[in-house]
Amino acid sequence: MNLQPAPSPYRADPQIASLGAKIGDPVQAAIFPKAILRYRNDRWAGSVGLDELSDEAWVQHFARFEPLPDNMPQPLALRYHGHQFRVYNPDIGDGRGFLFAQMRDGHGRLMDLGTKGSGQTPYSRDGDGRLTLKGAVREILATEMLEALGVETSKTFSVIETGEALWRGDEPSPTRSAVLVRLSHSHIRIGAFQRLAYEGDAEMMERLVRYALEQLYGVTPDDNPPVQLMNLVVNRLAELAASYMVAGFVHGVLNSDNINVTGESFDYGPWRFTEYWEPGFTAAYFDHQGLYAFGRQAEAIHWDAAQLAISLRLLTEAPPLVEALERFPALYQAALIRRFLWRLGVPSQGEAADRAFVEAAERRMIDERIPVSAFFREQRPEIPDCTMLIDEVEAIWARIDEADDWEPLYAKIVAIRSFGDALRTTA
Repeated sequence: MNLQPAPSPYRADPQIASLGAKIGDPVQAAIFPKAILRYRNDRWAGSVGLDELSDEAWVQHFARFEPLPDNMPQPLALRYHGHQFRVYNPDIGDGRGFLFAQMRDGHGRLMDLGTKGSGQTPYSRDGDGRLTLKGAVREILATEMLEALGVETSKTFSVIETGEALWRGDEPSPTRSAVLVRLSHSHIRIGAFQRLAYEGDAEMMERLVRYALEQLYGVTPDDNPPVQLMNLVVNRLAELAASYMVAGFVHGVLNSDNINVTGESFDYGPWRFTEYWEPGFTAAYFDHQGLYAFGRQAEAIHWDAAQLAISLRLLTEAPPLVEALERFPALYQAALIRRFLWRLGVPSQGEAADRAFVEAAERRMIDERIPVSAFFREQRPEIPDCTMLIDEVEAIWARIDEADDWEPLYAKIVAIRSFGDALRTTA
């Protein structure tokens, strides 16, 4: 369902420079008192030619942020706006992260190395620009599990503990700190287009549309590039929404600034995997209205796609953008059914029969209160049982927090990857 890492030599390609100075602001990384390497994703490092770095060189690049060869000379905090819980906010941007490097992977895609917890930027507002170590551990677990379940997701590339004591109002403090590096197929968000529409900057919008088409989708712009891009993004976002549902995953914060125009999932805060098929299950304690509940994620992502269409009105007429947007529900339903059958290992019996089968399966999970993972394993008992519920996440973190014991985390990563391999090879 998702691309697997393909070996590649290191091929620096900092294309972000083609967008000019308005895409972001040059920033400096924080200087951390310590740099203890806790996790390096050599599985994906090999896809961008960085797996042979020594641990010492890894720390220099991903904790001290020494530039990679022939790459970006200085990190950029990207500029964007966004709707946050449907309220427009023009005062956001990369507040505790930046774009650090770009290179091609083994599939020829332009990949970004971006950070979380790397220090303050012009968009930090009152934040300290840091990341808790617990937050970094949670992102490792989320990205590994989603990748195993066939979701196109950013990859947790590196986690380095930084030796600072952080205070947070929503968890026990002081707590340990970390800097995280993600490998992503772009960090260009819907919110970047919203900012340009807000500012009425048609010239920059045209450049960003062309960048997205040529560099992120690898296509030649046609006679109406904004509509061309809208159709491509709708395709990817419908697939993303369906993949969340079949994975039993709740992102938690599907604001328009958290939606990547490549359709790749990223930016994990209060995520959860639902134990049961509960449409109303939420991940964020502050989502009081259930706006981003499990069963409303397709609606939320569709709404965010509409914000892209509204933004692209700066360049073109509304009707073809609306037509592209209206393709979302049918694309989502088709992707949901296809992915549902894939996870069950059931062959297609035709469109009508497949739809009826999936609807019946959903009703059975709800009516009989069957755990999601148990339901899928009924049909495929050869697949290892590998759930990722909140109690296990907390138990893994407790071993790190209380005894500095990382073995449960590393063992879980091995188990998740075995689970993912089994899903792919027996599908």
